[in-house]
Amino acid sequence: MAILNTGEHSKNMLNIEHWNVNYPDGTKAVRDLSFHAGPGEHLALVGANGAGKSTLILSIAGILPGEGLVEAGGIRLSKKTVNEIRARAGVVFQNPDDQLFLPTIFDDIAFGPRNQGLAEDAVRRRVEDRLRLLQIEKLRDKSAMKLSGGEKRLAALATVLAMKPDIILLDEPTAFLDPRARRNLIRILKKLPHTLLIATHDLAFAAEVCPRSIILKEGQLFADGPSQELLFDVRKMEDAGVEAIGVTE
Repeated sequence: MAILNTGEHSKNMLNIEHWNVNYPDGTKAVRDLSFHAGPGEHLALVGANGAGKSTLILSIAGILPGEGLVEAGGIRLSKKTVNEIRARAGVVFQNPDDQLFLPTIFDDIAFGPRNQGLAEDAVRRRVEDRLRLLQIEKLRDKSAMKLSGGEKRLAALATVLAMKPDIILLDEPTAFLDPRARRNLIRILKKLPHTLLIATHDLAFAAEVCPRSIILKEGQLFADGPSQELLFDVRKMEDAGVEAIGVTE
């Protein structure tokens, strides 16, 4: 286990320094990216299509390989620590069907804790707690195939919360949600005490959930600052290839 030394970085929950991700064809998807996030901080990750948002999310969790420094919850990402990193930084994928594959939602949420070796009584308590937290108790014995998009999204989030991560990485969490489901998700995410890094095209959502935004352009850090300033800055957002909040045709 690679534990952080004491110092400035130990105050952060997530440290990214000079991080690079290259695709097999040589494309540089993330280029020399550096930023830090404190405990409980909610950050939006914004940029045009192809800016590197999803790639960054997947690489932080060790799903895609990268070069540079990633530290999550005090652990430095490496081949030896990738499982520890994933225990500290859980990913909610863009498509919730990627995380819901067992006969019932109870089993889906229980999957991670069972793999951690928890006794079945402890697994059951943890699953029930997460169902209550997200107010989805009625989904307990249902199949994901019978759920709406919003219900699937919350069930997928519950599978990650059941692992008790310090950091939650979300990729386009409002995609395909109707207005009511989107509003419910906003309410829940705003209350979570975890460090959140949320890749999203939904800038109004980002402004409401995340006090801070990181703007990517062509895989590089373009801007980093308060969401209420950056996301409404027409010129800066246009330069990043994204339409600012409030812009109409």
